[in-house]
Amino acid sequence: MTTAKNILIVGVGGQGIILASEVLAMTAMSAGFDVKQSEVHGMAQRGGSVSSHVRFGPRVHSPTIPKGQVDVLLSFEMLESMRWLEYLAPSAAAIVNTQRIDPMPVASGKAIYPQNIQETLSGNGIRSFFINGEEIALKAGHIKAVNVALLGRLSTLLDFDVESWQDAIRGRVPAKSLDINFRAFNMGREAANSI
Repeated sequence: MTTAKNILIVGVGGQGIILASEVLAMTAMSAGFDVKQSEVHGMAQRGGSVSSHVRFGPRVHSPTIPKGQVDVLLSFEMLESMRWLEYLAPSAAAIVNTQRIDPMPVASGKAIYPQNIQETLSGNGIRSFFINGEEIALKAGHIKAVNVALLGRLSTLLDFDVESWQDAIRGRVPAKSLDINFRAFNMGREAANSI
């Protein structure tokens, strides 16, 4: 790898985006890359947008990804994937959790949740992969493992060994939840084969 790899992780407050970005950063560091990470919490406590930029490569100078240079978008919520389209590189891939969380304007009836998100992403030439993270997390043993299930899917697009991912998960997840999170991660990886 001669240039930085740019991963943008987006969603809403409470979905575990920061933990997911920390696991990704730890995994990249263990592979010997220079890693920079930056996050914006916004109104996270109220279900507001949260984003995390993770960049890794031989040398990374800035923690934020410029518009048009995201290699992989990992979106924890459907609508959030649409908010970041201008950041995606022409060859970008998007992994999108099929969960829908209505923002305040939609919940109050002042706006309509966009339809045809899958078609819009595909129509923009983005390699899009949709995954039901909630279903996987519940099968793994707990709804809070959605973020790790999505990391499992992301891991199939990045060239890091599974053991490095597991070590990073072990370093960030409480010991009592490790089995559930390892199951969710593996099931997320397996979901790649069913698309």
